[in-house]
Amino acid sequence: MVAGTICSIFERMGYEARVSGTAADFYADCDAWGPTHLAIDLVMPDVDGVEVLLELSRRKVTAGIIITSGAGSRLLEAAQRVSTENGLNVLGVLSKPFLPRQLKDVLSEGAVDARPAVAPAPDRPARFDGEDLSLALRRGEFVVHYQPKIACRTGELRGFEALVRWQHPHFGLIPPSAFISLAEECGQIGGITDFVFEQSVAWLSNAFPGKNHHIAVNLSPVLLGDVSLADHFQKIARRYGISNDRVMLEITETSAMKDPTATLGAATRMRLKGFRLSIDDFGVGYSSLVQLIRIPFSEMKIDISFVRDVNKSEEARKVVIAIAGLAKSLGMEVTAEGVEDSGVLDFIRGIGCEMAQGYRIGRPMPGEAAALWSGLSS
Repeated sequence: MVAGTICSIFERMGYEARVSGTAADFYADCDAWGPTHLAIDLVMPDVDGVEVLLELSRRKVTAGIIITSGAGSRLLEAAQRVSTENGLNVLGVLSKPFLPRQLKDVLSEGAVDARPAVAPAPDRPARFDGEDLSLALRRGEFVVHYQPKIACRTGELRGFEALVRWQHPHFGLIPPSAFISLAEECGQIGGITDFVFEQSVAWLSNAFPGKNHHIAVNLSPVLLGDVSLADHFQKIARRYGISNDRVMLEITETSAMKDPTATLGAATRMRLKGFRLSIDDFGVGYSSLVQLIRIPFSEMKIDISFVRDVNKSEEARKVVIAIAGLAKSLGMEVTAEGVEDSGVLDFIRGIGCEMAQGYRIGRPMPGEAAALWSGLSS
């Protein structure tokens, strides 16, 4: 009955629609018909919906998928995560019983997303090597973009996170995900971090004289064993007249816990020098609370995967509230990253997060654009 209702709604919206009674029929229809949209119930007579979703991923299906079930919201959300993490294009989930209007809303909101993804440029190499990075450093091809962080309560600009990009002469602007792991493997991460740190404090000094905005710089776990790093950063900051307490060094939760002893030593030295420390992407790693309490972090950043879902997932809301409460109990400031709309901003403001970062506030920008943005937004 539900399948028939879904079909009739699709047809009224101008789609051709079919119902498949068994998993075998469903796969045969997918192969022969090539549908642009698929509606999948998690509970089926001869197979469960997760099996179907994983099979669609194996077949590299690009159709927009709507998942429905009466099994409860947490199972629906889990199925959605399984699907997206396996590369499927999930338009939304619907808990049964649902109204025709709800299905129409999912279809309308997903109209753009249902289009096949654009393939990457065919001439970009599958993998760079260490010599490519060394050459890029010597040629000055790395650039820094800045993403603003604001005070949730007042909307006042508090600072920026510095994010490195590679402005490749042939392949354009390359994101850090394409080269940071390689830089760590081949020994170039120290040079890239030095570049980002110096560029960032120099920009902060020139763009905001007399202000108290801070700059956040990501710190690779590879560098945590360097006992001279705190002194090195302090010399650079002093050169540009930036006090250490205006610099936030961000360490991801996962990397901090790989070698908690090295992290503790490096973190303690950084804090003694007056630098601030942030535990980044909190909630996706496996931190021991004992280790977390030992390391003197100043800030906790709640991972984007939880923050962006607070308007549609009760589970995400509970996790964000719990993390914010934990941070406050340990005397840390709380930043929510991944704030992409006003509803999310209202939520994190309501639970007492001090700072917000995300596309709702501002995207990462080159230095000149970020300075201009700060003037227009003040």
